[in-house]
Amino acid sequence: MADTVRLMHYDPRWPQEFQQTRSGILHSCLGWVIDVQHIGSTAIGGMISRPVLDVVAAVRDDDDAQQAIAESTDMIEGLNFRRVTTPMWAAEAIVLCKPRSGEPTHRVFLTYLNSPFYRSSIAVRDALRRDRELSLRFEETKVTRWRKGAGQPQRYADDKSVFFAHLIEHHAG
Repeated sequence: MADTVRLMHYDPRWPQEFQQTRSGILHSCLGWVIDVQHIGSTAIGGMISRPVLDVVAAVRDDDDAQQAIAESTDMIEGLNFRRVTTPMWAAEAIVLCKPRSGEPTHRVFLTYLNSPFYRSSIAVRDALRRDRELSLRFEETKVTRWRKGAGQPQRYADDKSVFFAHLIEHHAG
């Protein structure tokens, strides 16, 4: 992980980058992954973000889910991703970052369709897209906390988690 968190203004190339990532995952996972969604701040038009494209990739929640997760993990790693430690807030997911070394530019959360993590990620993204006032409040909170924490990764993550908990409580129920 980087020594400090870097934030930047919205990059209009992020949606295209997501489409390319989505296509690569769906193609390489040979039907195991059935849905790929753009989540996180880079999925919210105009929002200041960490320049890391967050994606949730889902397999069916059925008897083959464990095999689908294992197969898909191997296939996504073949796309220049590396498996990393899963944060507590994403406990139902396997997390893979790209590139294999250095500061991540992409992060895939591999989980099963309709897992609590999948549902809350989509609900928060949709709430931020739908409610401009809410997204501006989130952006302001994020930038303020980033400044107060001098870009320290753990403090930045901890401070954001409080806001996300509130969003999940009110929008992912």
